Amino acid sequence: MDKLYWKDYQKEIADDDYFYERSCIRQSFFPGSENTFLKIMKEVLDKKVTDNQNLHTCTGIGYHADVVPLETAMTVIARLFALMKEAGYKNFVPSCVTSFGLLNEVVETWQHFPEELEKTRKFLKKATGREFDIPENIAHPSDIIYKFRKELKEKMKYQLVNKNTGEPLKVVEHIGCHYSKIFPKKVIGSAEFPQVLVGMIEEWGGKVVDYPERRHCCGFGFRQYLIMANRGYSVANSKKKFESMQSYEPDFIVANCPGCAMFMDRWQYTIAEMEGITYDKSKKGIPVLTYEEMTGMLLGFDPWDLGFQIHQIQIEPLLDKIGIKYNSGKKFIGKSGKKISQPNKPKNLLV
Repeated sequence: MDKLYWKDYQKEIADDDYFYERSCIRQSFFPGSENTFLKIMKEVLDKKVTDNQNLHTCTGIGYHADVVPLETAMTVIARLFALMKEAGYKNFVPSCVTSFGLLNEVVETWQHFPEELEKTRKFLKKATGREFDIPENIAHPSDIIYKFRKELKEKMKYQLVNKNTGEPLKVVEHIGCHYSKIFPKKVIGSAEFPQVLVGMIEEWGGKVVDYPERRHCCGFGFRQYLIMANRGYSVANSKKKFESMQSYEPDFIVANCPGCAMFMDRWQYTIAEMEGITYDKSKKGIPVLTYEEMTGMLLGFDPWDLGFQIHQIQIEPLLDKIGIKYNSGKKFIGKSGKKISQPNKPKNLLV
């Protein structure tokens, strides 16, 4: 009997009851995305999901930058698991792919070296008086949106289709390295064939762009960006991807990593200012979305509640292409009802 190899590329994703951990950097990069995920879960899918005001960083950036020792990282993560236990949950959902990768690394360490688990229990008890359980299920939010992609499609007001031509939008999907490459067996499709974004795009009417540098790193790389002198390596990685996808004329890019989305959005502005180059025919750049923003956009959420005004590459051309209505006058109106500061126009990137 032939082996069904695709079964090796699947993962278990809990159906409900999610303990959600917010990201330390996503709230700065794309502040609307996490609230959008929670709204989708609670109001659209009617799922039970909670987060906690006592949440904190997983230490991922510090750990991967060799600032935070592994023992400290394990103890900090143990406190996150303790908060989950105290809230009565067993399914942990980290917003950030770096958290996702580090959580799996810590749990794998405990499984192979039980003495480290016992040491971490003692450290946490001594430091906080808390106890913790290892989650029964760890899933990234993009896993969950993928899992319910068909249910979400039934509730969507729009599809990834050009309203003027009726053709599927051409979409570049970018998977964060810390999601797919650290523990490939923990993701849908492994590092070779990650399906979370592909599944969303194809289910919702779009066409995935398969370009040569599709699995190339976005260029974030903590050691590249945290050290100012190394940032040229970061922008060079992103530039390599833009040059590779340019001839395919994608309508937008979607990513499941906060750093990837931020850098591919911001570096387009940087390259335009440095070299006068843009990677689309309109000279406005290629819009970059998080997967939550893409989902909320198709569900009909207000674009400015999604936080599109925070993006460097303007979103209006994409909204127009799909036929999504929006109020331009509300773009820079804050939650208080007052106008927030409006950014200066770039020199070479058209807005």
